[in-house]
Amino acid sequence: MIMRIQDSKLLFFTTLTALTVPVLAQQPAAPKPQDTEVWEPVPKIVTPGASNAAPPSDAIVLFDGKNLDEWVSVLDKAPAKWIVANGVLTVNKAAGNIETRRTFKNYQLHIEWKVPENITGTGQERGNSGVFLASTGPVDAGYELQVLDSYNNKTYVNGQAGSIYKQGIPLANPIRKPGEWQTYDVVWTAPIFNADGSLKTPAYVTVFFNGVLVQNHFELKGETRYIGQPSYKKYDAAPIKLQAHGDPSEPISFRNIWVRELN
Repeated sequence: MIMRIQDSKLLFFTTLTALTVPVLAQQPAAPKPQDTEVWEPVPKIVTPGASNAAPPSDAIVLFDGKNLDEWVSVLDKAPAKWIVANGVLTVNKAAGNIETRRTFKNYQLHIEWKVPENITGTGQERGNSGVFLASTGPVDAGYELQVLDSYNNKTYVNGQAGSIYKQGIPLANPIRKPGEWQTYDVVWTAPIFNADGSLKTPAYVTVFFNGVLVQNHFELKGETRYIGQPSYKKYDAAPIKLQAHGDPSEPISFRNIWVRELN
């Protein structure tokens, strides 16, 4: 009887071992660093500018202080008639808005602007302008990043400098005083539409204002409007537009405008 029990135990352990060995043999190999290394596609080489404000090697320079060859009047598409002097572009309010000859979808934009030191007026009538990240029609149609003197100048917060006009309140107010240059660095992700014109994905924007993050991948609800609620309408690519606002204050200026396409 003892022998049979011992034989049974031996048979049990032999069978268990036979079942365990194949299971151990099927275990995956230990992970290696190479398992998560990706070698292609290799990112293109882009030579940075001499400073963070200077255009990198793959940028399209929209204004370098010399001429307005890259710009047209919004109203009639004739050559832009704003004022170029001493490397600076100054708004000509009588000539109206201007926009780029080229159209863009997704991009990185650098633009510098200055409210004159002798600026007058209050609220929205003090150094008002705008950078329309996509100009979708005449006058002020499109998606506006507000330009305004917000240095000790009270107004509605979704209309101050750094706001996505009437939609996105800036996360901070890092503006410099009038007479000093301001900088916007923008990443624009254009909306995508279905074939029937309905919205597939909304527009997003990230904005650094004088090096400070003021819009963090903000989702737009549609085109920016002075009156009424925002809504989307289908477009493909669009120009970038600069606004000649009709307020009576002294005109503002721009310089060093460049864009990198991200399509």
